Amino acid sequence: MREITLDTARGPIAGLRSGDPAGPPLLALHGWLDNAASFVPLMPELAGYDLVALDLPGHGASAHRLPGYDYVFVDWIHDVLDVLDALDWRDALLLGHSMGGAIASVVAAGAPERVRKLALIEALGPLSGVADEAGTRLRQAVAARRALNPGRTPRVIADLDSAVAARLAVSAMSRDAARLIVTRNLRPVDGGYVWRSDPRLTLPTHVRTHEDFVLSWVEAIQAPTLVIAADPAPPYFTAGLRDARAARLRDGRVESVAGSHHLHMEQPAKIGALLRAFLGAADAGPAPGQ
Repeated sequence: MREITLDTARGPIAGLRSGDPAGPPLLALHGWLDNAASFVPLMPELAGYDLVALDLPGHGASAHRLPGYDYVFVDWIHDVLDVLDALDWRDALLLGHSMGGAIASVVAAGAPERVRKLALIEALGPLSGVADEAGTRLRQAVAARRALNPGRTPRVIADLDSAVAARLAVSAMSRDAARLIVTRNLRPVDGGYVWRSDPRLTLPTHVRTHEDFVLSWVEAIQAPTLVIAADPAPPYFTAGLRDARAARLRDGRVESVAGSHHLHMEQPAKIGALLRAFLGAADAGPAPGQ
């Protein structure tokens, strides 16, 4: 495993690279406020692939959006495509968890020629919204954005254990999983640490797409797709919603695994076996340009 940094149009994107440089190219996208370290437990299970796990913009060691700009969902598509270009990968296997899975879904829908196979953990498409809530959501998002003070001195966290405790207070995951993610998301300063992630990531979104649009995006996915879902399902990605979306896939299936939202970190052997069986290896070929 080694650190990498890729130059893209909107700034440097960092990540971790592991596995076989001659293996099939596999790009991994993490969840909201996670980072590339969330895939570290899976790396030994995917040693036959040329695995690149990104820190998405605003996360981990990657650049933040420029001052005055927001994290608009469709921009993530171009971040991923820019990374594929920077890696000289004509196409790749795509793996995404949670928000990263939502991003991977729309990349596969919007640029199908770049995605060989699509493996999603706890996601299939982005969160959707309803029209009746659009006005309230817009007002709340505008107010939160205008109230953000980019010059505010960040709160100093005394030690790593305090940072892990703060993450566990808002996320149901194992302490070991939280420690991996948190360690990569901390920057040392006098007196302790501050978060590396961009505060703008915590702002509410101005717009959420209606479910009908999400279903159309799912229908546009051409790559064979595997959805690995935790049981019990989280309230924002219920079994009913998941299955309704999965039914629109041209070539897809769902595997349900007992566990929590970060099951790829907490059950890497089981999830790794599912991924290897789906992604294949021998017939996938080497990464373009290698």
